[in-house]
Parts: sequence; structure tokens; C-alpha cells
Amino acid sequence: MRSRPTRTDALLGAATFCLVAAAVVTDGGPPGRAVLAYGFAVGFGALLLCSREWPVATLLATAAGIVVYYSLDLPAIGLAAPTAAVLYTAAERGRVLPAAVVGGGLLALSVGMRLVEGDDISIVVGFDLGSEAALMLAVITLGDAVRSRRSLRAELARQAAAAAEDRRREAARQVEAERLRIAREVHDTLGHTMSVITLQSAVAQEALADNKPDQAGTALAAISSAGGSGMAELRATLQTLRRDSGTREPAPGFDQLHTLVDGVRHSGLPVELRVTGQVDALPAVVATTAYRIVQEALTNTLRHARASRVHVTVRATGPRLSLEIVDDGRGAPPGAAPDTNGHGLRGMSERVSLLGGTVEAGNGEQGGFRVHARLPLAGSRA
Repeated sequence: MRSRPTRTDALLGAATFCLVAAAVVTDGGPPGRAVLAYGFAVGFGALLLCSREWPVATLLATAAGIVVYYSLDLPAIGLAAPTAAVLYTAAERGRVLPAAVVGGGLLALSVGMRLVEGDDISIVVGFDLGSEAALMLAVITLGDAVRSRRSLRAELARQAAAAAEDRRREAARQVEAERLRIAREVHDTLGHTMSVITLQSAVAQEALADNKPDQAGTALAAISSAGGSGMAELRATLQTLRRDSGTREPAPGFDQLHTLVDGVRHSGLPVELRVTGQVDALPAVVATTAYRIVQEALTNTLRHARASRVHVTVRATGPRLSLEIVDDGRGAPPGAAPDTNGHGLRGMSERVSLLGGTVEAGNGEQGGFRVHARLPLAGSRA
């Protein structure tokens, strides 16, 4: 993409013309030569309009113009007036070395020619050379400083944009993680509660059909208890969606595992729970995950297994907590893998993987269905 001349380029070109024209007026000379010198002044100024796209070519053209100018014996204009702006522009465009080479070459050529013409060496090498060199060095340094500052601002802007994008992605990741967490909590809570209610409602219907009001009352009481427990957990989960800073009920932990198992037993499914090892001081996140794994496994057993008994084994040994839930139901169909696309098993796998653990789900060696999970303790990996 071509770089069009800017207002700054036009101003630098006008300034160059004015400086060269002022030098011509100061030096004086025959009118014919002055007109030609003014023409060179226009040319030096016009070259600045090309310096943004072709900085090195403009440098060389300006240097060639100065050589031709002095070869025609036109009024003296020095070197700084026609070259200052183009040296600045070249350095500002990142061409510092070409600018220094062209500037130094012009100075060397000027000193050599003046000494050959017989000018006073003290003036040529002393005052004139020092002032011209200092001015060229100053404009080159200024141009390079402007370029560096512009590059720094661009880099800072890029870093700020990258940081903003990182913050946006992190916020989106946190929102997605929280959404998945809430989805798992709602699924686990409602899934287990609805399974208990469905089973107990069937028991109540059979009891009423057989004119057994006591059994129907027991089933309805179990439904009421399951519904109340489910609503309590659901309120705790939905509290995370509210913006007010109310007190949030704690997530169910390992200490409520016995209550969970008792609820399933009251639903008519015998559950044998065995706990070994030190489980009293489990990390909160591990305790909640263990509770949810057992809850989901028992829910799936109530829904699908047609089992007559479930064994739940919890072992805390060294760096990990092991959970095994085995039923004596029909298991998965022969040759078919467990449905890992379902929300329950997928949520279970997500919970375990977040802690760096592993989970296996499939038919047991002696029939039925088996869920085996390993969770790391004390920051270790399973």
C-alpha cells in the first residue's frame, strides 16, 4: 500500500524551500543565477513529498541535487538548509544508517571541495564543519527518537489490546466454567430427587391399589423428604445466580453421605456403605465431588439398573480417595459402551478431571454396573 504525503511532509517541504530561498537572498548574486537557485529550492522542497514512501531515494536525489547545484556555481546555501528535513524524515522512517552515510558523505565532499578552492582551513574544518555536522546529527537523532517513541506507543497499545483480550477470554472462561458447574449441580440435585420421587410414587400407587395405607404414607413421607432436600440444594445452587450478597448454603459434603444413602434405602433399594481410612478432614472440594459421584451413581441405579442391592465402598489410602459403587442390576447392553454423552456420567467425569483424578464406568466382572473413581488428596495427582 502506497504512503501518501501527509500534512507534515508538506510543511517540511515548505520549510525547506523557505530556508534555501532565504539563503539565496542572503548570498545575493546575478538575477539569472538567483532564479535558477530558486528553482532548485522548489525542487528540494518538492522532494519531501516523496520522502515518506521512498526515503532512501529522496536522500540520494537531494544529495545529487546539492552536487549539481554547487557545480553550477549558484549562491551558497550550505548543507543544512536543503538536507535537514530529508535527513529527519529518513531517520523517522527507520533509515538512520543511510541518512548518516549521505549526510557524512556530503560533509566530506563539501570540505574537500572548499579546501581545493583555497578556503581558510580553520573556518572550513572548524566552525562550518562543526555547525553543519551538529545540525545534521541533531535532526537524524530527532527523527530516530520520534520513530522509537511511535514504535513504543504502538507496542504499548498492542500489549494493552492483548491484555484486554486475555481478560475477556478469562472472563468468558470463568463464566463458562460457572455455567457448567451450575448445570452439574442442578442435574445432580434434580436428577436424584426426581428418581426418588418417581420410585416412591410408584410404591405409593401400588400400596393404595392394595389398600395398604401405611405403606402409602411411608412412600409419601419419603417423597416429601426428598422434595424438601432437593429444594434446599436447588436454592443453594440458584443463589449463585443472584447478585445480592446473601449467605450461601454450603454445598453437600462427605458428612451428608449417610443421609444420602439412607434416603435411597427408604426408596426401597438396599445400599451397603463401607468407609475405611481417615475421611473426617477431607478437603471441601474433594468431599463435595465424592458426594456428587455417589449421588449420581445411585441415581443411575434407581433409574436404569433394576438392581436389588448396591455396594458403596469409600477408601482413603495415602494420597488418594477411592470410590466404588457396584450394583447387581442388568448393567449395560452386551458389547455397548456406557453412555458417556449423558449429562450424569459426563458431569461426573468433568468433576473428577478438574481435581486431576480418574473415573471408570462400565459393567462389573460379576454383572451389574460399576463406577470406580480415584480422587487425589493433599494436592497430589491420582
